[in-house]
Amino acid sequence: MSRPSIFRTVAWLWFLASIAVLIVGFREAIFLVPTDAAQGDTGRIFYYHVPSAMLSLIFPYINFLASLAYLYWRRRDPLKALTSDALALTAAEVTVVYATICLVTGSIWGRATWGIWWTWDPRLTSMLLLWLLYVSYLMLRRFSSSGQSQTLAAVLSVFAAVDVPIVYMSIRWWRTQHPAPVFGGGPDSGLDPSMMPAFVWNIIGWAMWGIFILCFRFALERRRQLAEQEAALSAIEDSLETAQ
Repeated sequence: MSRPSIFRTVAWLWFLASIAVLIVGFREAIFLVPTDAAQGDTGRIFYYHVPSAMLSLIFPYINFLASLAYLYWRRRDPLKALTSDALALTAAEVTVVYATICLVTGSIWGRATWGIWWTWDPRLTSMLLLWLLYVSYLMLRRFSSSGQSQTLAAVLSVFAAVDVPIVYMSIRWWRTQHPAPVFGGGPDSGLDPSMMPAFVWNIIGWAMWGIFILCFRFALERRRQLAEQEAALSAIEDSLETAQ
């Protein structure tokens, strides 16, 4: 079996495994976990809001490390730089997806529990800033005509990565309306054992899904880069033939 066929088979198996885990997570979260005594069925948003929030703070560092690699390799080894740039771009896209899910589910949950869709709470504000930074990153990549969009975006990713620990620590540094940390928040933090299976299945499922989307988009971006390189080489060859 050729290497592309192996990769394709692994991708399909990973995709199917991701769907299977997400289905199990959905069943656990919606049908098997006891209804929250205070929030009712609205509390089931927890199993989607918290995993998406956690993952939206992980994928930015893939973008950050890939951006640093691009800045390092862009003059030393352009081919490695292009690969790093493709990974940085796709990680930014996945970050925007998870940050969007986090903000939307958080707003729905806040409307049900607080009676408002939004408040300028430090956790919510820093999370919105993270989303805006990565949306700006993608817009810069898409619409910049300076010819240096990759470099500028890589520099922007450094500033975006700085916001990640601020988002994470915001509910520890400031008194906020947002609930205290679920894990590591003090003696009363943690999950009831009845909630753990649904949470674990969903965090694993959404992580697997994010990895699949990351790899899928990375492959597409690399294909686009290679197509551009081939088109540029063909244009150069055509111009040389014309000159002769």
